[in-house]
Amino acid sequence: MKTLHRFIIWSLLLLFAAFFLLPLYVMLATSLKDMADIRNGNLLSLPSALNFDAWGKAWSTSCTGTDCSGLKPYFFNSLIMIVPAVAISTTLGALNGYVLTKWRFKGSELLFSLMLFGVFMPLQVVLLPMSQVLGWIGLSDSVWGLVCVHVLMGLASTTLFFRNYYIGLPDELIKAAMLDGAGFFRIFWRIVLPLSTPILVVTLIWQFTNIWNDFLFGVVFSGADSKPITVGLNNLANTSSSVKEYNVDMAAAMIAALPTLAVYVLAGKYFVRGLTAGAVKG
Repeated sequence: MKTLHRFIIWSLLLLFAAFFLLPLYVMLATSLKDMADIRNGNLLSLPSALNFDAWGKAWSTSCTGTDCSGLKPYFFNSLIMIVPAVAISTTLGALNGYVLTKWRFKGSELLFSLMLFGVFMPLQVVLLPMSQVLGWIGLSDSVWGLVCVHVLMGLASTTLFFRNYYIGLPDELIKAAMLDGAGFFRIFWRIVLPLSTPILVVTLIWQFTNIWNDFLFGVVFSGADSKPITVGLNNLANTSSSVKEYNVDMAAAMIAALPTLAVYVLAGKYFVRGLTAGAVKG
């Protein structure tokens, strides 16, 4: 009976996994087909031969509107944007969580409660005021304007993660370091941060995925030369031509998804460990 139950459970899990991965298979298989394979085959058929022409075209020569330089400039715009945005929002979230748990002050709980509004606030609410602020400081329609937007919008969730994790760190560590003469930043750098590896991984993956996959802020706050990969993918898919090249569209979607897929494949187990180590408790 135990063997039967295990067989049923594994069968269901494999069925659900296959159903979940089916769209990814269709995208990858279609991206490796030529147009003859697409016209003569079906959606689930394998390509007759591996053909990477669609990938090359999606990367460098496909048209996104009137521009026919492919996804390459959009991809590098996202890279330029995501590195400082993830690093700054994670650093500020760690400092906020550290202050709100180990250096509490009068009104700190109220401040944290107000910051939590940012986690649940609809993104559309901030579009108009954010665009006005970016215009005042001269960062509208630029990559650095997008960096500022993602840093500000990510502060609430990164603070929540670190604050809930740091609650579990013993206060005696901080008090002992203070007795030894260590100051605010020295305690954070030498004691708190080395103990933060699980939650750092969670926050980095969370921020990377959210920022890389963002479309709303990218289409609203970017200019002609600062559009991220999601906007480029949308423009490519909606650019009309005489023949719809589905293999190019699927290759472009795979190119846009590769960084986040790579992050989860390489660091997915650390993400789960970080969550169970305190990222969502407290």
